[in-house]
Amino acid sequence: MAPFLAQLMVLVLGIGGSFPYGFHISVINYPSLHIKKFINETWVERHGVPLPQETILLLWSFIVSIYGLGGLAGSVCCGYLTAKYRKKKCQMFTNVILLVAALLVGLSKRAGSFEMVLLGRLLYGVGIGFAFNIHPQYVGEISPKKLRGFTNATVAVFLTLGKVSGQVVGLGEILGSEPLWPYLLAFSGLTALIQLAVLPCFPDSPSYLLIQKGNEEAFLKAIKQLWGEGDHRAEIEDLKKEKAAMASSKSLRVLEVLRSRSLRWQLYVTLTVMTTLQLCGINAIYFYSFEVFQTAQFEEGLIPYLALGVGLCECLSSILCSSLIEHFGRRPLLWGGYASMVVVLALLTVTLSLQHRFFWMHYASVLLIFLFVLFYGIGPSGATISVMVEIFNQIFRPSAFVIVGIINWMGLFLIGMIFPFIVESLGPFCFLIFMAILTVSAVFIYLFLPETKGKSIVEITMEFDKLNFRKKEVTIPTENAFPKETVFCTRL
Repeated sequence: MAPFLAQLMVLVLGIGGSFPYGFHISVINYPSLHIKKFINETWVERHGVPLPQETILLLWSFIVSIYGLGGLAGSVCCGYLTAKYRKKKCQMFTNVILLVAALLVGLSKRAGSFEMVLLGRLLYGVGIGFAFNIHPQYVGEISPKKLRGFTNATVAVFLTLGKVSGQVVGLGEILGSEPLWPYLLAFSGLTALIQLAVLPCFPDSPSYLLIQKGNEEAFLKAIKQLWGEGDHRAEIEDLKKEKAAMASSKSLRVLEVLRSRSLRWQLYVTLTVMTTLQLCGINAIYFYSFEVFQTAQFEEGLIPYLALGVGLCECLSSILCSSLIEHFGRRPLLWGGYASMVVVLALLTVTLSLQHRFFWMHYASVLLIFLFVLFYGIGPSGATISVMVEIFNQIFRPSAFVIVGIINWMGLFLIGMIFPFIVESLGPFCFLIFMAILTVSAVFIYLFLPETKGKSIVEITMEFDKLNFRKKEVTIPTENAFPKETVFCTRL
């Protein structure tokens, strides 16, 4: 029963964590025409005159972009609040924010207020900024070392499931029609309600209970609940070593983390993998998929379903990554994924440039789009989260994830603002920019990221200390280097 509890907790954390993040990235495009019409109709009812088209477009753009600004605000506040009030309590509060947002957007049409949509999108951003920050930390901390890569990779799985779910329920045959679009935007209230009801049944993470709360009894109880009644002495010993190593340390604020020499290369890795995740070209691929499908003369009504197929490909490849990550490790999946994506983008640039000269180039482009999404899902999409969770210890992780959140949300906002201009200026040659970024990142990860698979945080920290302090040899502490403590086993 206990292992089932851990699996169920991964599911519960996912549906209220990265799932709504992915859902709101994909779903907002489907009701765009209906929301613009609603804005104009509301204005006519109030003032008797229609809005200029430019004003409607400006208000619509603000509705779309305010989600990213809310996410940035939520992410920035999350580090301090999770350190003070614990991740479980903060995640439950996040669900309350999402429920309020769902009520606002769900009732906006009935109330005749497009301002409620705007406020709802802002609150969605704040809540999901919290949730997307908490989810990878929480799910990584409840996992034993041998399953840590798999559970961390489920963050990407639920994110892509959210994207696909947004594409499915956004279809006109389901909730994407004009009468039902408020319920489409309010859909996240359902997942928030489920998590709010179920999450209190689960424990806090064992590492939080031991290292930050110092409650050894609750720590051992949480391990038995989550990992079962087996022999977990090695895991318990590793966590106690981490606690001993951190005994003289205090939680650092974001600026202190940025200035800390002992975290310099961890931050370099974080900056590299997060920036590459935003600038690897996946947004360009989704943009060009519609053009390629149209040029290949697929029926107009079939194109949304082909786009859904691209999303399903990403989802399935993320699931595959969660199965492969413990076998191959994080480092090969990252640099290997980057390198494979470079090759595919090079070929796609050629096929898109020549698609009007040879009819079969259209179909080659379709194949390459699916192949790129496959490599993205197997490599960077799943392995990035795992690396970021594993290279920071318990007391530095909340502040480090604030930095991760800032990079993520700012990147999402900037890509939305400048990407259309890049595509308009360069056409298919915009992929050359992404190829250069992927190439540099692949070389950097290959040279400087130590493999984290199967290692404790103490061992990973020692690997980074070789870079942070330029030491040729760093000795990993043995159990004699730490205070002698009783070793506990949860076997009954």
